[in-house]
Amino acid sequence: MDLSQKSDADILSIANPIMDNLMDASTAIDYERHIQDFTDRLKSVLSKERLAWICQDYQSTKGFFTKREFVATFRRPESVAIVWKQGFSKQPGDFVAEMVLVQQDGKYLVDHVMVF
Repeated sequence: MDLSQKSDADILSIANPIMDNLMDASTAIDYERHIQDFTDRLKSVLSKERLAWICQDYQSTKGFFTKREFVATFRRPESVAIVWKQGFSKQPGDFVAEMVLVQQDGKYLVDHVMVF
């Protein structure tokens, strides 16, 4: 079954563990673990040094990731975008966590991810 034809529950069963790993690896500033589920395209745009800078910046200003709450799934012909409401430990308010998943060679990979 094509990724975009799956139910929200099925998509989240794939996306949540990947996002959990991304956030844990980001907290630890562990580049290899952070990019393990990235497409080649996404790997090519995020260097180890850039990830370290991003992580140090958000950790010093916003703190660490806290509660994440599912908001919506957006289906496209070749990908699925998942959006969550995200909290941080040092800064009040709601932030957005988003991830675009694609299926390549039978694997689910991240082609875009951001928290803002």
